[in-house]
Amino acid sequence: MARAAALSWWRFRSTFARRWGGYLGVILVVGILGGVAMGAVAGARRTQGAFPVYLASTNPSDVQVFAEYISITGTGYSARVDHAIARLPYVERATYVIGFDPTLTQRTKMPVDAVAGETPPAFEGSLNGEYTTVDRVTVLQGRMFDPNAQDQFVMSASGAAEYGLHVGSTLAIGVYSDAQVSSVVATGVFPNRPHVSIRLKLVGIVESSSQVVQDDDAALGSQFAVLTPALTRRLTPCCAGYSYVALKLAGGTRHADSLSRAIERLVPAISSVGGGQTDASAVALVERSIRPESIAFGAFGLIAALAALLIGGQVVGRLVRTNADDGAVLRALGAEPVMTTADGLVGVLGAVVFGAILAVVVAIGLSPLAPFGAVRPLYPDLGIAFDWTVLGLGFAVLVVVLGVASVLLAYRAAPHRGDSVRRRRSERASTLSRVAVASGLGPSATTGIGSALGSGAGRDGAPVRSAILGSVLAVVVVVTSIIFGASLTALVSHPPLYGWNWDYVLLSGFSGAEDLPATQTAALLDHDPYVDHWAGVYFENATIDGQQVPALAVRPNAGVVPTPLTGHPLQSADQVVLGPATLAALHKQIGDTVTANTGGRSVRLRIVGTATMPTIGSSGGPGLQMGTGAAIASTLFPAGYLNNQGSAVPGPNAFLITIRPGVSSLAARRSLNHIDRILNGSQDGPVGGVVSVLRPAEIANYGAVGSTPTLLASVLAGGALGALGLTLVASVRRRRRELALLKTLGLTGRQLGASVAWQSSVSVAVGVTIGMPIGIALGRWLWTLFADGISAVPDPTVPALSMVLIALGALCFANVVAAIPGRIAARTPITLVLHSE
Repeated sequence: MARAAALSWWRFRSTFARRWGGYLGVILVVGILGGVAMGAVAGARRTQGAFPVYLASTNPSDVQVFAEYISITGTGYSARVDHAIARLPYVERATYVIGFDPTLTQRTKMPVDAVAGETPPAFEGSLNGEYTTVDRVTVLQGRMFDPNAQDQFVMSASGAAEYGLHVGSTLAIGVYSDAQVSSVVATGVFPNRPHVSIRLKLVGIVESSSQVVQDDDAALGSQFAVLTPALTRRLTPCCAGYSYVALKLAGGTRHADSLSRAIERLVPAISSVGGGQTDASAVALVERSIRPESIAFGAFGLIAALAALLIGGQVVGRLVRTNADDGAVLRALGAEPVMTTADGLVGVLGAVVFGAILAVVVAIGLSPLAPFGAVRPLYPDLGIAFDWTVLGLGFAVLVVVLGVASVLLAYRAAPHRGDSVRRRRSERASTLSRVAVASGLGPSATTGIGSALGSGAGRDGAPVRSAILGSVLAVVVVVTSIIFGASLTALVSHPPLYGWNWDYVLLSGFSGAEDLPATQTAALLDHDPYVDHWAGVYFENATIDGQQVPALAVRPNAGVVPTPLTGHPLQSADQVVLGPATLAALHKQIGDTVTANTGGRSVRLRIVGTATMPTIGSSGGPGLQMGTGAAIASTLFPAGYLNNQGSAVPGPNAFLITIRPGVSSLAARRSLNHIDRILNGSQDGPVGGVVSVLRPAEIANYGAVGSTPTLLASVLAGGALGALGLTLVASVRRRRRELALLKTLGLTGRQLGASVAWQSSVSVAVGVTIGMPIGIALGRWLWTLFADGISAVPDPTVPALSMVLIALGALCFANVVAAIPGRIAARTPITLVLHSE
């Protein structure tokens, strides 16, 4: 072993000048592909853990608890109550938020660009640090306000968009006094003018932790504006509409429930709207929304890792096989098998180690691309990150796997084992050459095809397996990425795939929290020439087998229902349709029965199907989500339970509407807006309006991913093409004797260059032929897993035009890559190469 090691080191030093290009190829292939793999996996991990990191940077409170509400407690803020809450057990820190009724404050200027069903922004301020030092908002544009100014404010991005505001805009608001509000509650008549009129300047666009990832339904009621402490102190004594306390508790949220009960004892009247709210729901929503894309990036990283190992192994094998002739000479001089096996391993193993180091560097260089998605604009540190778990494990896998592969390949290529193998491969190569000649192709084509499909063995053999395998993997990765992206685009652009199985929804006021007059609305829809079907629905909650579940209360056999996944829609009152996540949480299957409590009534229901639920109905609490919820017959709920607003003219919270085929969407929307205006004229409270689609958080979030998947796939495909180029250069170098002989027999330099182009094109054509169907199958499979994970309809899209363009593009790239090796082949010197002959 000592003699073998000494021989390997001497051989490395003496042959480095002519082999450094091969070592560099190993370093680049392993470094680029391995770096992309580690970067994708590390990015997926960083993305999945991004929201807790961001949330911690905001100095979050543990629980927010409603303290007072003027229409219930008679006052919107009481320092005595807030101080009493701050002295309760377990409370370590308390910050107070005072809100000013958004409905009343906006009477002076109604939104001109409001989305139908949108709740006016809440105007809030704090006396002791909420939003600025506790539960800090993140400034996206502009700056934070001057706390001592009374004419400045900051606003959420969605609120600013609703009002058409930008940094520097001014907004006039009117604030009503407590006495005026009490009068409105008692009489329903608004005063002629507000108690205080203020013109405010928008100095910053901000975002809070609750708005990082939202579904469109929740976004309708989450717009907010933050007033300065100075203005809050001015308005609080006269005009506070409500207040809540943000608390930091000893032991975290463990004591939140007992604290909420203590607050209800302090202010008994607030129990109807009280209860503690924590960040748990926001964290769960964000993690649920981010998990699919994290899994997708992680899967991409694993594919890239496989590509790095396979292509790297092939390049290493090519480098090892270059020692075959020298090994035969060493064997003839008496070298033992261990010496011939170890010959050249020092350089190969060193290249593997340096390639793994480069992979770590590339992964670190890619780390600023993460986190991906909606959390990225708010993430506190977008710089370089070191995920030592991924980097260390990835480095070890590359070194160990490729190192072991190098040793095994060296042993397999050793002279005492390789002769018989090379003879068999030479016979196979000769057969392929004869087939190419028999087909009538010219010498450039037959030579290139023979080189592309030959064995890769022997003195003049071309390392073809590296080229073909690299082409296959490049095509697989690109095709998989294209199919995944096309399927995602189809999902986002086809609302029925995520439960929105209708064209429009007529929402009641405040995002579906109020009632629509049942008889009048039904009559208007029945006489509308553009309406095909409609269904009135209520957004309720039911207890199913002890678990509280958001429910879509609808009549059986309704003309419009959520998109079915399995089974069939609701057909009778003794049936229930569940979201897939709810079905799994109940540990039930289709055909099983459950016990449901619907507003005091307990009934047995049979599960008859699953459906992708629409994301809607969150105005009164957690609403329906894609995989969560139940469709239950509305006749099972008591009338008083359905009319929880106490409306004099009760009815559904919303009407789901489909339009007749062939009808212009513009004409249909105009007609439905006319119905909206009629209902607004006959109702005490405003009708929310007509909504075309409300996207779930899982769908709304994916637009923030941007071009990162394409970038990573392009880098991986570029690495594979780079490996192809290195392989072709190595092939030309090894075939110099053959090329010189062909040149002697009359082939021109152009014909020799064409033979390299043929070799490259055939390698890529084989890669496309094999890789395309594998990529299509893999892309469809990954998308189906992805869709099932978010409870969407699994409908993968395979864009035929893109597949054709990939094939043509691959062949074009093959010829581009072959340009430099082709010029080298054309300039092969005859006398120098054949001198030894």
